[in-house]
Amino acid sequence: MASTTSNTMVREREMATSRQPVLFPYDDPAFIADPFPFLNTLREAGPIHQVVLAGGMPAWLVTRYEDALALISDPRMSSDIDDATDPMLRAQLEPFPRDMLRRNPPDHTRLRRLVSKAFTARRTAELRPRIQKIADQLLDAVTPLGRADLIDDFALPLPVTVISELLGVPADDRDRFQAWTDVMLDQRDGGPDRERLREAWSHMRAYLEGLLAAKRADPGEDLISALITAHDDEQRLDGEELLAMTFLLLVAGYITTVNLIGSGMAHLLAHPDQLDLLRADPELLPAAVEEFLRYDGPVNPGMTRFPTEDIELAGVRIPRGDTVVLALAVADRDPARFPEPDRLDVSRTDNSHLAFGHGIHYCLGAPLARLEGQIAIGTLLRRLPDIALAEPAARLQWHWGGLRGLKHLPVTFTPS
Repeated sequence: MASTTSNTMVREREMATSRQPVLFPYDDPAFIADPFPFLNTLREAGPIHQVVLAGGMPAWLVTRYEDALALISDPRMSSDIDDATDPMLRAQLEPFPRDMLRRNPPDHTRLRRLVSKAFTARRTAELRPRIQKIADQLLDAVTPLGRADLIDDFALPLPVTVISELLGVPADDRDRFQAWTDVMLDQRDGGPDRERLREAWSHMRAYLEGLLAAKRADPGEDLISALITAHDDEQRLDGEELLAMTFLLLVAGYITTVNLIGSGMAHLLAHPDQLDLLRADPELLPAAVEEFLRYDGPVNPGMTRFPTEDIELAGVRIPRGDTVVLALAVADRDPARFPEPDRLDVSRTDNSHLAFGHGIHYCLGAPLARLEGQIAIGTLLRRLPDIALAEPAARLQWHWGGLRGLKHLPVTFTPS
């Protein structure tokens, strides 16, 4: 570990003084375990950098809160892959349908309005008793053991079950779509095996097409059935849009929440003062979840955009069509916006983080993710009063590259 840490420090010194593109150290265990020293150094060195991402993909990285917030809402910054000029990026995303996240107005506006008719705040609020029941059932299975992997035993199955029930995905199918999703996320985050990616998406697409056909023939009270019938001024989702939307809601509906619950608990257990504070005042739970999202959010480094014309930022010209990564994760650690940004503070009140994005692309599922995070973490603290990490926090293994989260989270507690 000492050698890899040294390598990261050398890279940090070099990038602070060089105008050459910065190579992200994806293969460095120290960086994967904690990317923030590297990312913070980038932000301190300047508001925008040319970088080389996984697989040799070039991009511009925007690191400061004020700039990231402004560019999220800038109409010149496109989400549509058709506005990108990088053939490597096009090839990476080509197998997948263009979902709502990769559309601009007016298409994005139309799609979001149609989905919003089915994905209402009322429907989300009505899920609270069911989410609580799922959380309790999952803990019932492990509390007699005195130990658990909070990812495999709790943080993963909880949102998978919730989104599957919400969409109307049969329980027996969940292991299959989860396995395909794991392959697709792995390969899209820089994995080299394009054939595995295409095969996984082919299986997922065939499954979703069959599921949609079944819902058309026999609709239920689920979200997919509601999406099929949703309309706005006689406009409906066409077949490809419906497929893309179902895929987006299925995958985005659980993977980021897994990371929120897992990393939130890991950081809480590694900060006993914050754990004690939250136990003493459970009313802080909503603020704590917001702090987990700011401190180490599930999307890292951030979201991708493509300028539709040449733009200038901090004296740097970004050509039309270049890939721009708005590094929301490091922007949420910007000391110009957040006092003591590298300190976990579950009582932080001024917390306008960017973990869910901003503006027209603000995460549609944010209320559900917040609800699941609050219920999950609150239930763990209430039912497992002496829960503790089963190994040092420094030894925990993380995924990183677009989505950041723990591979496993071993804990111990008194059996009951």
